Amino acid sequence: MPMEKIKVKNMTENPLRPELIKEMEELLLAEKARVERMLSAVGAKDPRNPGNFNTKFPDVGGSEDDSAQEADLYSNLISQEFASEEYLDDVNAALERIANDEYGICKYCKKGIGEDRLRARPEASTHVECKKQFTLN
Repeated sequence: MPMEKIKVKNMTENPLRPELIKEMEELLLAEKARVERMLSAVGAKDPRNPGNFNTKFPDVGGSEDDSAQEADLYSNLISQEFASEEYLDDVNAALERIANDEYGICKYCKKGIGEDRLRARPEASTHVECKKQFTLN
């Protein structure tokens, strides 16, 4: 039985099987929920910017040592928040590519990304060769 292919707007046929795309969509949706739960545990969604979370300043205690600990903890939480928000942006972008029938196509060369890469990193928007080339430049 021939492999069914999906037409991609303004590009060549997408070599990914519809079952794989559905599987990756389910993984991405679960990952989105996981990251949003994690971000909600340390902060609150910014009502002015739904893609942004505001980290809560921790309250450890009232002493000078506690204040230093709070500042250190807050600094770590802010770093984690930014990294998690960036990752969440990548996950949301991948879900958008699925909705637009563009998932699995490299954003630079428009060739297929490949199943192995997508299984390792479902949010990937480039294949390994382009990623290496653009990272080095």
